[in-house]
Amino acid sequence: MDIVEQNRKKMVTLLERMAKPEGMRETSLPGVRTMRASKPSRRIPILYEPSMIFVLQGSKKGYLDQETFTYDALNYLVLTVPLPFECETTIGEDGPFLGLSVQVDLALVGELLMTMGIRAVPPAGGCLGGVQSTPLELDLSGALLRLLECLQSPVEARVLGPAIVREITYRVLRGQRGGALEQLLPMDETRMQMHRVLHRMHADYARPLHIASLASELGMSVSALHHNFKAVTATSPLQYLKTIRLHKARMLMVQDSLGASVAAERVGYESPSQFSREFRRMFQATPMEETERVRAAIGLMRETAVA
Repeated sequence: MDIVEQNRKKMVTLLERMAKPEGMRETSLPGVRTMRASKPSRRIPILYEPSMIFVLQGSKKGYLDQETFTYDALNYLVLTVPLPFECETTIGEDGPFLGLSVQVDLALVGELLMTMGIRAVPPAGGCLGGVQSTPLELDLSGALLRLLECLQSPVEARVLGPAIVREITYRVLRGQRGGALEQLLPMDETRMQMHRVLHRMHADYARPLHIASLASELGMSVSALHHNFKAVTATSPLQYLKTIRLHKARMLMVQDSLGASVAAERVGYESPSQFSREFRRMFQATPMEETERVRAAIGLMRETAVA
């Protein structure tokens, strides 16, 4: 058994102690979350924040446009923009799916690049490479093990955790596809504009989005906006906004027990029937069916929805 596999088995033991509830959960260290699933999931839409995702047991397969990404015990995932794509989860014979998510800290990435003396160069053709799956290497595996060890104690997590997250970010930068993080800094003007648009959508998703007005604000044509936006997200601005709204609505129904009509209004839909159609098209289930499925998956008791 090689050292990476030995580290993985130790990490699984540590993570099983922490990740008792289903789903993605915060740890005592900000920006670090545990992931657990006891049942396989079909291919469903998800929305990840910029993060480094490490699978320790089981596997996930992501689908973005025409590309497929596998992240498992041998390959981790790096996302540099909030990216909606479809994902399916596989459970192995050895137990539940277990993983760890570490948020991408742009300030830390910039500091490390300066210290390393690396000048990031934008990729050819303007493609941001927003998602990459990468083989897990020995040094990164060791840093992940130390992170999980320190997370067993809230005090050690506060004292030692930030330095280990720093090392993990460094190891990812030094990995085979560290360029995905390098390309975040510096950005050319077009890339900066697209990131501003993404942040604006996530902050103001409940407000109407007028593509022509947005393109005019950015000083580009509507077709140029669509082209540059798709280079980042593999989708159009309106489709991306729709994805954000539907995911936010699902979260409101699951966590706050809101009814579909109230959730639809909260995220910017004027027509409840349009919301229901688009929700069902995305999640392949009605709002009520999907809410109950997610609540059962993460172990929440059923509550009466606020209509």
